[in-house]
Amino acid sequence: MSAKKTTIPSAKKIALIAHDHKKRDLIEWARFNRGTLAKHTLFATGTTGRVLAEELSLPVTRLQSGPIGGDQQIGAMIVDGAIDFLIFFWDPLEPQPHDPDVKALLRLAVVWNIPAACNRATADYMISSPLMSSDYERLVPNYAGYLARPVADATVTEAEAAEPPKDDPTPA
Repeated sequence: MSAKKTTIPSAKKIALIAHDHKKRDLIEWARFNRGTLAKHTLFATGTTGRVLAEELSLPVTRLQSGPIGGDQQIGAMIVDGAIDFLIFFWDPLEPQPHDPDVKALLRLAVVWNIPAACNRATADYMISSPLMSSDYERLVPNYAGYLARPVADATVTEAEAAEPPKDDPTPA
């Protein structure tokens, strides 16, 4: 698969998310890194966004709470190129009712090749990297071939389109 280069600018668009049992860790991490975070545009889901804005006295664009669509909103922003960097402190020991959304969000970070940290140690390494304060040329996969792939049995003939569905109880 080919790829194109796109620039993540020095002022990054950072999504910050934390599950309930990880919010304290994220808040402590963000407080410690406030000076660096102040140079970037911050986005967060629900309660995490409210607490971060209060604790850091920084602007944070708040989205919905994760379980009611916030994770999916962040995922859509990744796809649209509106998020450059993901910090997501999730709790591997606590079952989440929206676990499929969590996995989808992490999958999108990989699909679109954006930096993602799921724990404090990785977040520390990422935010202290020299790449954090400079432009970064990121390779974005070109999915044109994937989107143009033939899909077996996906075409519908005119005759099939005119037929009512087989499970349709409406008489023809």
